[in-house]
Amino acid sequence: GVEVGPQPQGVVRADTLDKMRKIVKHGLDFVQLFNEGKEFLPCTIEVFKIMEKVDYPRNKNDEVIAIIHPKLQDQDWQPLNNGDPLFLTLDGEVIAYKGDCTVYPTFINEAAYYEKKQAFVKTVKMKLSAKHIRSSV
Repeated sequence: GVEVGPQPQGVVRADTLDKMRKIVKHGLDFVQLFNEGKEFLPCTIEVFKIMEKVDYPRNKNDEVIAIIHPKLQDQDWQPLNNGDPLFLTLDGEVIAYKGDCTVYPTFINEAAYYEKKQAFVKTVKMKLSAKHIRSSV
């Protein structure tokens, strides 16, 4: 499956639709070339591995007590370092990220995840290597 986004529910954006079409076309092109016996050389790609879903800060009644900090909003896939602002309480207090490594948050403040108690997802950047492949046909 391919999910291209984010975009608000009920909204169709031409640029997002174009990205989806391109990635599906690349996938179909790969399948066709593979089936024709083309050899693909070894490669390394950078990926983001999901490590943890992070909820909004809540009180003892399970009520949200802080919102996404303005400096984090719209910063999907950007590095988040120890001490960087995460949340802003309704009283104006900044809640900072406390971590021992740089993470790359994504799905930040997405409406679809609010009811799932997910403010964002922490990912880490890593490299994956693939050996050469060729169809055996």
